[in-house]
Amino acid sequence: MPYIDYKGTQLEVDEEGYIVDSSLWDKDMACFLAEHAEGLAELTEDHWKVINYLNEYYNEYGIAPMVRKLCKDTGLKLKYIYELFPNGPARGACKIAGLPKATGCV
Repeated sequence: MPYIDYKGTQLEVDEEGYIVDSSLWDKDMACFLAEHAEGLAELTEDHWKVINYLNEYYNEYGIAPMVRKLCKDTGLKLKYIYELFPNGPARGACKIAGLPKATGCV
C-alpha cells in the first residue's frame, strides 16, 4: 500500500488516496487531505457540514450514506455539494472525511 507524509509520519492510504485506518482521522487530517488530495485550500462551514455528517454517519453505521440521505440531512442540494467537492461526495468528500472508498452510490 502507498503512504503519504502527514505531520512527519507515514500515513497508509489505498491506491486512490483514501486513508486505510479511519480511526486516525481528525479535523487536522481533513484539512491536510482537502488541500493535498483534493486541491481545496480552504474548508468553509458548508464543507464541514458535509465532512462531519459523513464521518459521523460512517462511525455510527459503518458505511457511507446514500447521496439522497446526505442531501436531505444536511439540507444541501447535490449540485452545491459538487461545487464544494468537485470530485463529488464519494471521491472528494468521503476521502476528506476519512471514510474508505465508497462501494455504492454515495
